[in-house]
Amino acid sequence: MFFQKKLKRVLTNQKKAEERFAKEREELPLEKNDRLAMILAALAVFVPALFVVIGIFFLVIYVFFLRFL
Repeated sequence: MFFQKKLKRVLTNQKKAEERFAKEREELPLEKNDRLAMILAALAVFVPALFVVIGIFFLVIYVFFLRFL
C-alpha cells in the first residue's frame, strides 16, 4: 500500500484521541439541563432541514403529477 506508514500513524493517533476523549468524558459528567439543551439544539438543526427535504419532495410531486389538473 502506498501510504502505509502515514495511515498507521493516523490510526494510532486516532485511537489515542478516542481513549483520551472517553477518559475526559467519564471525569466530566453532564450538568442538570445539558440533556435538554442537546435535544433542543438537535431539534433546532434537524427540523428545518427536514422541512426543506419535505418541501422539495412535495415540489417534485407537484411538478410531475399535479401541475396539469
